[in-house]
Amino acid sequence: MIESRCGLLCSDCSFREAMGCKGCVNMDKPFWADSCPVKSCCEKKGLQHCGECDDFVCPLLHTFAYDMEQSDNSLLEPCVTSPQSLQTVYAL
Repeated sequence: MIESRCGLLCSDCSFREAMGCKGCVNMDKPFWADSCPVKSCCEKKGLQHCGECDDFVCPLLHTFAYDMEQSDNSLLEPCVTSPQSLQTVYAL
């Protein structure tokens, strides 16, 4: 089951229940902003998640993972340091 476009495990998110979040794959607009550039990019390319993209790991995903304004600076570290890990999470 795909939980997010970027590779976050939404089921482990402390905000999920409190915010009524269903995960970005199941909502039109994320609760944290008007839009998510990673979600928008995947959907524009017709991809289920970033692991399917030929440009994985791209600057957009890297910025999302390490920009303190967008994350806690460690959200996607396993995916960014090991591109196969996102594909493993989604059993590709």
